[in-house]
Amino acid sequence: MRSHLLNDVTAESYRRSVTEGVERVAHRLATTRKPFTGVTADELAPVISAVDLDRPLGDASAALDELETVYLRDAVYFHHPRYLGHLNCPVVIPAVLGEAVLSAVNSSLDTWDQSAGGTLIERRLIDWTAQRIGLGAAADGVFTSGGTQSNLQALLLAREEAKTTDLAKLRIFTSECSHFSVQKSATLLGLGHEAVVSIPVDRDKRMQTLALAAELARCTRDGLVPMAVVATAGTTDFGSIDPLPEIAELVEQHGTWMHVDAAYGCGLLASPTRRHLLDGIEHADSVTVDYHKSFFQPVSSSAVLVRDGATLGHATYHADYLNPRLELDMGAPPAPEGLRGRIPNQVDKSLQTTRRFDALKLWMTLRVMGADGVGQLFDEVCDLAAAGWELLAADPRYDVVVQPQLSTLVYRYIPKYASGPTEIDRANLYARKALFASGEAVVAGTKVGGRQYLKFTLLNPETTTEDIAAVLDLIAGHAEQYLGENLVNAS
Repeated sequence: MRSHLLNDVTAESYRRSVTEGVERVAHRLATTRKPFTGVTADELAPVISAVDLDRPLGDASAALDELETVYLRDAVYFHHPRYLGHLNCPVVIPAVLGEAVLSAVNSSLDTWDQSAGGTLIERRLIDWTAQRIGLGAAADGVFTSGGTQSNLQALLLAREEAKTTDLAKLRIFTSECSHFSVQKSATLLGLGHEAVVSIPVDRDKRMQTLALAAELARCTRDGLVPMAVVATAGTTDFGSIDPLPEIAELVEQHGTWMHVDAAYGCGLLASPTRRHLLDGIEHADSVTVDYHKSFFQPVSSSAVLVRDGATLGHATYHADYLNPRLELDMGAPPAPEGLRGRIPNQVDKSLQTTRRFDALKLWMTLRVMGADGVGQLFDEVCDLAAAGWELLAADPRYDVVVQPQLSTLVYRYIPKYASGPTEIDRANLYARKALFASGEAVVAGTKVGGRQYLKFTLLNPETTTEDIAAVLDLIAGHAEQYLGENLVNAS
């Protein structure tokens, strides 16, 4: 069994196995004609359940043959131009190269003696991102597993920086369109979901600052403590960006922590033409960025950044076997020349201990493509969304909710003849499911005002307006089929 360990003896076997795996995936990418096969869970579950995990196949080629059946054949392929579903992006090749390197070397980014150069690369990328945001010289941060963890850590810091230890008094303010992780974080932090105050949005789905001001004043008047305001730079459903400069003024007046969830909108940091849409983010106390959304990175690649790096100390714990307190404090002999000073252990900043070197993917991307290259790709999908909005606005079959700031479109099919809004809801829901079952395209769904809507999340620069128009025709066809069958059954 030692023949399967990756080391100096097995380096050639590693090369052959990984090359074969890459060739299989490359073949799939080159020959996939639809984003999905339409396979159902009921069809695929017995195939996977039948695999006897206690009887190994013995070699990588056989395992790859089997993988074709249990995964590669039926995977949902985000690179396909008619995958228009969730916030999943096609990935850039330099990042995939970085993924291959980091998986093989397998550095753990918790302590210096497990990662060395990896630690410094991650820190350099945090500094680079903080500079792009404009957080100042004292800024710091750490890579995380995703936006949910980043938001949790930011709100943990806000809780610890609040002016009370009475958790029942703490309140978090965020728009009604913000990510569910805000409520989830409040519960995990012992505040309860009722600690989150939902602020209404305007017609463009942006937080209403007059309503925020009123709620902040009410909070103070009631003897409660405004712990944090969470502004969103790119809501999941609408891609809307809250009015950051106005929110920054309000939080300064109330001495409140300002967190900006830019998990989606962070791609604007690299945009050659749209960076101004993030004006005001530089006033934040903490920021969430998801490179695995609008920087075209493989999952996972995310970070939380803070204006004052000292606040990350609220997440610091020391273990004698891992990151002991300064050795000189314990009477240890001086470190050798060249190793003096504080050891840069990233675990001191992170909620995680063992952690992948996900920063390498972004490093490789920037070193090959540059920030402008990434930003141009994000600009392309934002331009595509603007063109898609014009298509929808001119199409009498559809109602589109809001003109996009980023790259999402929320809309629904409105038939000429329908008995009421409930039937329209069902027709749209049916159309989405039927489209997914056909495998011809993938779109997402959501609710607006309690009604069923559909959603394009456009993150693929290869998608065209022709693709959008074709998918709209497919949706209309499925919806009309549903309404026609219902009419026949009712007669």
